[in-house]
Amino acid sequence: MMAEFTFEGTSRTLQTPRGPLHYHEAGDGPPLLLLHGSGPGVSGWANFQGNLPVFAEHFRTLVLDFPGFGKSYSCEDNPMIAGLPAVLDFLDGMSLDSVPVVGNSMGGNIAAQLASRHPERVTRLVTIGGIGLPVFSPSPPEGIKLLVQFVEDPTRERLMTWMEAMVYDTSILTEEFVEMRWRAASDPAALADIKKLFNFRSLAAMRNRGTNAAEQVGALTKIQAPTLITFGRDDRVTPMDSSLVPMRLIPKCELHVFYDCGHWAMIERKDEFESVVLSYLLRDRKLAPVL
Repeated sequence: MMAEFTFEGTSRTLQTPRGPLHYHEAGDGPPLLLLHGSGPGVSGWANFQGNLPVFAEHFRTLVLDFPGFGKSYSCEDNPMIAGLPAVLDFLDGMSLDSVPVVGNSMGGNIAAQLASRHPERVTRLVTIGGIGLPVFSPSPPEGIKLLVQFVEDPTRERLMTWMEAMVYDTSILTEEFVEMRWRAASDPAALADIKKLFNFRSLAAMRNRGTNAAEQVGALTKIQAPTLITFGRDDRVTPMDSSLVPMRLIPKCELHVFYDCGHWAMIERKDEFESVVLSYLLRDRKLAPVL
């Protein structure tokens, strides 16, 4: 029978030179690192609590809160910039040399940075949106525009409008789920941190796609780890055509697209997501001999 895990029962804190990093831990076996996305009220638990029991059956599953999110330390810089140093601090503090990494959105971006700049630390890479360059879609995308509108004027209605853009099937946005995100998102400290990442200035930067395009393309070619890119076909935050560049340039790359799915594949297509990702992560395991 699959174990049930609670927030309190899995909650842990690691002290690092930059400040405390909060994370959740469940399961035994080889380590697996899960990295959450960005957005109002997000945390490792908010993104991956539903997937934790399945992954914990096979892995010592570690779900990290980035600086500026959840219960980790607040960051002075843009949380995207603070993310990679925090992951390195976490791996070092946990005495983990190399791990498979699953990253959603911003977490996928930071996981890709880790795999590109420190290839010895990543054995397999799985991303859920958040990687690549849009080829056909306009920039900034609808989901990011709605996110900035919430950050600049944080009301529950604007939060709900943004959350509806995150999914294909809005019925998954239960009152309990929305209330959890609203409580976390309306915290003044959390709002201050998320505003460092999403604001009118960042929207203007996204309109100029060419600024860092060459650097991003170059980084993709340096990822040595076998990589699985997953996307929701109806993603309105990182549109599916963003997958075409990394799918072609990452040397050992596969692409899986979930139909009728938005930006939160691990929530909206939970069973299929877990099946696809577990199958990919477990490829390295040798089958036990039949007796």
